[in-house]
Amino acid sequence: MIRNFDELKALLAACPVKRRIGVVAAQDGHTLEAVTHAARDGLVFPTLIGDVEKIKELLDRLEYPLSEAELIPGRDPAECAETACVLVKEGRLDCIMKGKTETGPLMKALVSREKGIRRAGTMSMLAVMWTPGYHKIFGITDVGLLTYPNREQKQAAVENAVSAFHAMGIAKPKVAILAAVETVNPKMPECVDAAAIKEAGIPGCIIEGPISYDLAMEREAAELKDYHSPVAGDADILVVPNICCGNVAAKTITSISGGSTCGTVLGAMVPVCMTSRSASAQDKYMSIVLNALIGGAR
Repeated sequence: MIRNFDELKALLAACPVKRRIGVVAAQDGHTLEAVTHAARDGLVFPTLIGDVEKIKELLDRLEYPLSEAELIPGRDPAECAETACVLVKEGRLDCIMKGKTETGPLMKALVSREKGIRRAGTMSMLAVMWTPGYHKIFGITDVGLLTYPNREQKQAAVENAVSAFHAMGIAKPKVAILAAVETVNPKMPECVDAAAIKEAGIPGCIIEGPISYDLAMEREAAELKDYHSPVAGDADILVVPNICCGNVAAKTITSISGGSTCGTVLGAMVPVCMTSRSASAQDKYMSIVLNALIGGAR
């Protein structure tokens, strides 16, 4: 069990080798601030791809030594993303981070049949959350890529998330496939999908579903409803029906529940850090920690 983000960071700090993070279109002040913070803490070694002169200028403002980073020129975001994919294939990066670019060019490079690094299957986004109202960190998927996933895509998202939690040292994460009710209502597709995924099973985890949010996260609610499951009140991963549910849940936890978040895109050869433009400096920093930890455990 990882109780908070400090413990997550400690896991990365304990690794004997610095993780290698490649930043696509790295000429972005906020991104470099977070990356150099993690580098100064001894957690990562940055490979910065993009406008080298602008990157040097920003590093100078941050008083970060050029000798502590690798700079690779890239004319535009598309070229930078392609370069990052090449470096991954050469085994020179453990994770990738989005810099001063829209998500589109980066995703296009990642999924390219000729030059991309997507594994066979579905890519998905996992948010890892901490909130003072829960006893450990937990994940929510999908929060940013799969809009209205079908059953196969949901199963793939679970597999991706489970692999990420394994990389964090959670040997058998508990997975809650969320719905509004705990019974299988044939008129509610999310209930039918949850039951089917549970029945099929996924190695390396414990799955429950359909299960409501309160039963997954609150032992007291499960006791009151006389609901018995090893996942009840102790979920590690919440699987939401669609992107709207995931996005709202994650932002509610951070905005009014005093929580924090970090995130990763899974399903490629290495994890990809795609933080929101509105993400705080601390959220970006912890996303670097998360992606570096997962990527180095491949």
